[in-house]
Amino acid sequence: MDKSLYAAIRKIDIIRLLNGTTSNVLDDIAIEEPLEIQISFDNAMKREKKNISVTMRTPGNDEELAAGFLYTEGIISSRDIIQSIHHTERICSRNAENEIIVNLAPDFVPQLTKVDRNFYTTSSCGVCGKGSIESIRTVSAFQHQKREAWNMKTKILGQLPDRLRSAQDNFSTTGGIHASGIFDKNGQLLELREDVGRHNALDKLIGHALMNNLLPLQNTILLLSGRASFELIQKAAMAGIVVVAAIGAPSSLAVDLAREFDITLIGFLKDNRMNVYHQGNQHYLE
Repeated sequence: MDKSLYAAIRKIDIIRLLNGTTSNVLDDIAIEEPLEIQISFDNAMKREKKNISVTMRTPGNDEELAAGFLYTEGIISSRDIIQSIHHTERICSRNAENEIIVNLAPDFVPQLTKVDRNFYTTSSCGVCGKGSIESIRTVSAFQHQKREAWNMKTKILGQLPDRLRSAQDNFSTTGGIHASGIFDKNGQLLELREDVGRHNALDKLIGHALMNNLLPLQNTILLLSGRASFELIQKAAMAGIVVVAAIGAPSSLAVDLAREFDITLIGFLKDNRMNVYHQGNQHYLE
């Protein structure tokens, strides 16, 4: 069980101004805390431990976040490489719940030289620490997968934002948490993850799919609660996702990458409108 599920929201005293009247009330805010992701692996006949990243996240589903992060960064390529994931158990450590270690399979040595990332990552930008665009253009194992042609009904697509929002327990409470949701072709929500960081929410979602052997997520629709950035499209490509919709706008690099990987990319999705920035060769709007 995830040790930090209880800690996603905190109540604080605030002063509320409404229609010229002030009052002291309790308000719910989303918790943001650092998570240090470590890996343990065999190297030159000895077990080595290395700190990979510190990301600011909403506590909860930390195991999925760590697994998804390692996978979307190209550090691991399959579920079989992971032996176990758990929070650290250091005695007298106040931050054990904010430290997680991923034990990798024996004889697997990760290629860390290609991961050009600063040690600290903010919740708002998962690629701020990257040294260059080229260092994050990770090659997806599913880039050349055979795709099934299917029609996307615009009526169903337009219903997805409301379905995502209604399933966001933490957002409805705090108003300050991003979400990534996976839907099937008929618009049914299959899985949802929330976090203060857009990239963390998606890493949690992909980590869930990885740990449950659900990859690639080819015949699904990924919905992002905010904008579509380059890093989110890159993570989607790593998971074999070929349809990405966002409630907000895409960036220019996101559009470029969607075209490179032939990912259908939709922005500004609402019940009565959407912008299609790239339509995949096997997808047709109707």
